[in-house]
Amino acid sequence: MKKRILLTSFDIWLKDQQSNSDDDLLLEVTKLDLIPHDLSFLRQLPVDVQLASTQVIEQINAIKPDYIICCGQAASRTQLSVEAGASCGESILHTEVDLEKLVAGIAAIQISHDCGKFVCENLYYSVLDYLSQKQLRARCIFVHVPVLNQENLSEILANFVLIINKLALS
Repeated sequence: MKKRILLTSFDIWLKDQQSNSDDDLLLEVTKLDLIPHDLSFLRQLPVDVQLASTQVIEQINAIKPDYIICCGQAASRTQLSVEAGASCGESILHTEVDLEKLVAGIAAIQISHDCGKFVCENLYYSVLDYLSQKQLRARCIFVHVPVLNQENLSEILANFVLIINKLALS
Protein backbone atom coordinates (compact mmCIF):
# COMPACT_ATOMS: atom_id res chain seq x y z
CA MET A 1 0.00 0.00 0.00
CA LYS A 2 1.31 3.42 -0.93
CA LYS A 3 2.20 5.72 1.95
CA ARG A 4 0.53 9.11 1.91
CA ILE A 5 3.11 11.85 2.51
CA LEU A 6 2.44 15.55 2.90
CA LEU A 7 5.34 17.85 1.99
CA THR A 8 5.31 21.54 2.89
CA SER A 9 7.45 24.55 2.02
CA PHE A 10 7.45 28.28 2.70
CA ASP A 11 7.08 31.28 0.46
CA ILE A 12 9.84 33.89 0.21
CA TRP A 13 10.13 36.36 3.06
CA LEU A 14 12.87 38.80 2.05
CA LYS A 15 12.36 41.55 -0.52
CA ASP A 16 15.48 40.62 -2.48
CA GLN A 17 14.78 36.88 -2.37
CA GLN A 18 14.15 35.31 -5.78
CA SER A 19 13.01 31.97 -4.37
CA ASN A 20 13.12 29.83 -1.28
CA SER A 21 15.34 26.72 -1.40
CA ASP A 22 12.81 24.52 0.42
CA ASP A 23 10.16 25.39 -2.16
CA ASP A 24 12.67 24.99 -5.00
CA LEU A 25 13.44 21.49 -3.71
CA LEU A 26 9.77 20.51 -3.57
CA LEU A 27 9.31 21.85 -7.10
CA GLU A 28 12.10 19.50 -8.22
CA VAL A 29 10.40 16.58 -6.43
CA THR A 30 7.14 17.29 -8.30
CA LYS A 31 9.03 16.71 -11.56
CA LEU A 32 10.08 13.19 -10.59
CA ASP A 33 7.96 10.29 -11.81
CA LEU A 34 9.86 7.56 -10.01
CA ILE A 35 8.60 8.05 -6.45
CA PRO A 36 6.15 5.23 -5.69
CA HIS A 37 4.29 7.06 -2.92
CA ASP A 38 1.20 9.21 -2.70
CA LEU A 39 2.76 12.66 -2.35
CA SER A 40 0.73 15.78 -1.57
CA PHE A 41 2.32 19.20 -1.71
CA LEU A 42 1.43 22.28 0.30
CA ARG A 43 3.88 24.75 -1.17
CA GLN A 44 4.64 28.39 -0.49
CA LEU A 45 3.09 28.57 2.96
CA PRO A 46 2.88 32.12 4.29
CA VAL A 47 5.78 33.12 6.51
CA ASP A 48 3.34 33.56 9.38
CA VAL A 49 3.17 30.99 12.15
CA GLN A 50 -0.58 31.06 12.69
CA LEU A 51 -1.52 31.05 9.01
CA ALA A 52 1.02 28.37 8.09
CA SER A 53 0.05 26.13 11.02
CA THR A 54 -3.64 26.45 10.22
CA GLN A 55 -3.08 25.53 6.57
CA VAL A 56 -0.94 22.50 7.42
CA ILE A 57 -3.37 21.23 10.06
CA GLU A 58 -6.29 21.65 7.63
CA GLN A 59 -4.37 19.62 5.05
CA ILE A 60 -3.53 16.93 7.63
CA ASN A 61 -7.23 16.61 8.41
CA ALA A 62 -8.17 16.57 4.73
CA ILE A 63 -5.71 13.96 3.43
CA LYS A 64 -4.79 12.04 6.61
CA PRO A 65 -1.13 11.49 5.68
CA ASP A 66 1.07 8.77 7.13
CA TYR A 67 3.98 11.19 7.20
CA ILE A 68 4.47 14.94 7.09
CA ILE A 69 7.74 16.45 5.90
CA CYS A 70 7.85 20.15 6.65
CA CYS A 71 10.66 21.99 4.93
CA GLY A 72 12.35 25.31 5.53
CA GLN A 73 15.36 27.16 4.20
CA ALA A 74 18.57 27.29 6.21
CA ALA A 75 20.87 29.57 4.23
CA SER A 76 23.77 29.09 6.65
CA ARG A 77 23.85 25.30 6.22
CA THR A 78 25.52 23.34 3.46
CA GLN A 79 23.59 20.07 3.64
CA LEU A 80 20.13 18.81 4.50
CA SER A 81 19.37 18.87 8.23
CA VAL A 82 16.63 16.84 9.87
CA GLU A 83 15.43 18.51 13.05
CA ALA A 84 15.11 16.38 16.19
CA GLY A 85 12.44 18.58 17.71
CA ALA A 86 11.06 22.02 18.38
CA SER A 87 10.39 24.12 21.43
CA CYS A 88 7.83 26.66 22.53
CA GLY A 89 8.76 28.41 25.74
CA GLU A 90 9.85 25.69 28.14
CA SER A 91 8.06 22.92 26.24
CA ILE A 92 10.09 20.74 23.89
CA LEU A 93 8.55 18.23 21.50
CA HIS A 94 10.53 15.61 19.59
CA THR A 95 9.63 13.76 16.45
CA GLU A 96 8.58 10.14 16.89
CA VAL A 97 10.57 9.18 13.80
CA ASP A 98 13.83 7.39 14.56
CA LEU A 99 16.15 9.93 12.98
CA GLU A 100 19.32 7.87 13.51
CA LYS A 101 17.76 5.08 11.47
CA LEU A 102 16.38 7.55 8.93
CA VAL A 103 19.75 9.13 8.12
CA ALA A 104 21.85 5.97 8.51
CA GLY A 105 24.02 5.49 5.45
CA ILE A 106 23.41 9.00 4.11
CA ALA A 107 26.58 10.96 4.81
CA ALA A 108 25.31 14.29 3.53
CA ILE A 109 22.39 14.61 5.97
CA GLN A 110 22.79 15.70 9.56
CA ILE A 111 20.49 15.52 12.57
CA SER A 112 20.09 18.99 14.02
CA HIS A 113 18.98 20.09 17.48
CA ASP A 114 18.59 23.72 16.47
CA CYS A 115 15.41 24.35 14.50
CA GLY A 116 16.02 28.09 14.74
CA LYS A 117 13.75 30.67 16.27
CA PHE A 118 11.88 31.66 13.14
CA VAL A 119 8.66 30.35 11.63
CA CYS A 120 10.26 26.92 10.99
CA GLU A 121 10.46 25.95 14.66
CA ASN A 122 7.01 27.29 15.42
CA LEU A 123 5.40 25.38 12.55
CA TYR A 124 7.21 22.17 13.52
CA TYR A 125 6.14 22.56 17.14
CA SER A 126 2.53 23.27 16.13
CA VAL A 127 2.33 20.16 13.94
CA LEU A 128 3.99 17.90 16.53
CA ASP A 129 1.69 19.27 19.22
CA TYR A 130 -1.40 18.78 17.05
CA LEU A 131 -0.47 15.18 16.19
CA SER A 132 0.10 14.44 19.88
CA GLN A 133 -3.07 16.11 21.15
CA LYS A 134 -5.26 14.43 18.53
CA GLN A 135 -3.37 11.13 18.99
CA LEU A 136 -2.92 10.78 15.24
CA ARG A 137 -0.71 8.04 13.83
CA ALA A 138 0.94 10.39 11.34
CA ARG A 139 4.60 11.15 12.00
CA CYS A 140 6.29 14.45 11.23
CA ILE A 141 9.83 15.56 10.52
CA PHE A 142 11.26 18.96 9.63
CA VAL A 143 14.00 19.23 7.03
CA HIS A 144 16.11 22.36 6.64
CA VAL A 145 17.35 22.88 3.10
CA PRO A 146 20.51 24.85 2.26
CA VAL A 147 20.56 27.33 -0.59
CA LEU A 148 20.46 25.33 -3.81
CA ASN A 149 22.76 25.84 -6.77
CA GLN A 150 23.92 23.87 -9.82
CA GLU A 151 26.72 22.23 -7.82
CA ASN A 152 24.60 20.84 -4.97
CA LEU A 153 21.09 20.40 -6.40
CA SER A 154 21.39 16.83 -7.67
CA GLU A 155 22.95 15.51 -4.45
CA ILE A 156 20.47 17.32 -2.20
CA LEU A 157 17.52 16.17 -4.33
CA ALA A 158 18.80 12.57 -4.27
CA ASN A 159 19.25 12.68 -0.49
CA PHE A 160 15.80 14.19 0.00
CA VAL A 161 14.25 11.42 -2.10
CA LEU A 162 16.13 8.92 0.10
CA ILE A 163 14.48 10.50 3.15
CA ILE A 164 11.05 10.17 1.53
CA ASN A 165 11.66 6.54 0.58
CA LYS A 166 13.12 5.57 3.96
CA LEU A 167 10.19 7.19 5.78
CA ALA A 168 7.73 5.32 3.60
CA LEU A 169 9.43 2.03 4.42
CA SER A 170 9.46 2.58 8.17
